[in-house]
Amino acid sequence: MTHATISVISFGGGFNLPLWAAQACGYFERHGVTMELHFTADSRQVFRGLADGTYHVALTALDNIVAHQERQTAAVSEGAPDFFAFMGSDEGFLSLVSAPDIRSFADLAGRALSVDDPSNGFSMVLREMLAMNGLAPDDVEWQSAGATDRRYAALVAGQHAATMLRTPFDLLALQAGCHRLGKVRELIGPYMGIVGAARRAWAASNGEALVGFVRAYRDAVGWLHAPANREAAETLLRAGVPSMSAELGRLSCDALLNPEDGFYGDVRLDPKGVEAVLRLRSRYADTPRPLNDASRYVDLQYWSAA
Repeated sequence: MTHATISVISFGGGFNLPLWAAQACGYFERHGVTMELHFTADSRQVFRGLADGTYHVALTALDNIVAHQERQTAAVSEGAPDFFAFMGSDEGFLSLVSAPDIRSFADLAGRALSVDDPSNGFSMVLREMLAMNGLAPDDVEWQSAGATDRRYAALVAGQHAATMLRTPFDLLALQAGCHRLGKVRELIGPYMGIVGAARRAWAASNGEALVGFVRAYRDAVGWLHAPANREAAETLLRAGVPSMSAELGRLSCDALLNPEDGFYGDVRLDPKGVEAVLRLRSRYADTPRPLNDASRYVDLQYWSAA
């Protein structure tokens, strides 16, 4: 087996638990991969780094890939984009969380909402949640505030009225007196949130390494879901997020490892979730058009080989 180094970029937070578990349990090594993990400030850094080869794999929102492939984002990379998703991690663990003085969607009218980038990522989900509750995009002010950890910090500092947060940042915000206005799964249903992404050209030349990455990630998720490993999983999570209390670690693992909507056990891209991503982008992109061909953004050959 050829041993390969894969440079991975992700957003900071406890949702990186499968990566930490794969390292701690030796799954990357077992499958011929050395994983180097980097954290990003925003999605622009992710796709610039993938495009120039600084990073080989990203854990990012599927919508980000679609936005770049369709050139519907302000951060379009140079040349023809060839980004694609090769595996699914989770639905995103997404909630819309508001400041202490905001208790309903109606309270958001005229207020500032923060997103990573208004043109991509989870902003399409937020637009749908607003529409379902009688608010148009122009009824609120949109502000770019970077990755989840940065948006959480800005929210609790009183800089924005609401933002989309992923577990455990939603739980941290609730502890700080914020309110959960809604969960994406409850309001929208299945949604393909976080995926493994790469460039098609890189994957074609590094297929064995990419298959090894998928196997290691899948093995790690399996280990995390095993009840006998729950205590070790919580310890690993708190090691990755040193400020996390034991109680928050328990609550976070309850969400991340929930059999219904936690990390995908088979790390397969969920077809219904992919369909939801394309449906929302078709509706809410700045230059909307029907997006129906998932093969432009998804390739299951590496997942199938794993």
